[in-house]
Amino acid sequence: MPGHILVLDPAPAMQALLAHNLEGAGYRVSCAPDARGALALLAADPPDVLLLEWVLPDASGIALLREVRQDGLLCDLPIIMVSARDSEQDKVLALESGADDYLCKPFGPREMLARVRALLRRRAPAALRAGPGADGTTALRLDPHTQRVTAGSVSVNLGRVEFRLLHFLMGHPDRVHSRAQLLDQVWGHGAYLDERTVDAHVGRLRQALQPGGCGHRIETVRGSGYRYLALDAAVCA
Repeated sequence: MPGHILVLDPAPAMQALLAHNLEGAGYRVSCAPDARGALALLAADPPDVLLLEWVLPDASGIALLREVRQDGLLCDLPIIMVSARDSEQDKVLALESGADDYLCKPFGPREMLARVRALLRRRAPAALRAGPGADGTTALRLDPHTQRVTAGSVSVNLGRVEFRLLHFLMGHPDRVHSRAQLLDQVWGHGAYLDERTVDAHVGRLRQALQPGGCGHRIETVRGSGYRYLALDAAVCA
């Protein structure tokens, strides 16, 4: 079950050790030494699993964990907290803050790989699909791991923001979201942008989906915001 693993650890030796064992098991590995670097990688190339060290040079691993869980597109990211802290209180804090698993240092590579595999088995790839509808509308499919979007047999090229916008809307089919809500969920809670920014990106998204016959699925709800029309269904696999 190969996938992409992001290792967040400030120690180069630990990064190298984890990467060596993960790559040996067939995984693609990215590494970051701090929270800032990890957030950039999470936005640019979302992983299948995050190995998150508790102690970071620019933030607490717990604080970063909570921030990721508040992100509309990363809230379901499988995360293993890695730490030398071995008290029950620390483990409970990490799990209650959103970690899916807790790995105490020191640990063996076989245990680490077993926990990654188990987490991936529980969290199947979240490909989003919709249609075709009863009216013959073209099927639309989004894969967050490869960041590919297809409308029927047509490959759709999207910018990073348009991809995040479509991902969020498809993940909440037929639900109306205000511009302010979309700014929070797609751009982040710290984004201070004019709400008309949403309109501009929705326009680009519709234009990109139009050649595949799916532009109409991003519907404007007058006076309220936007919603994704799932028609028959939008399935999270």
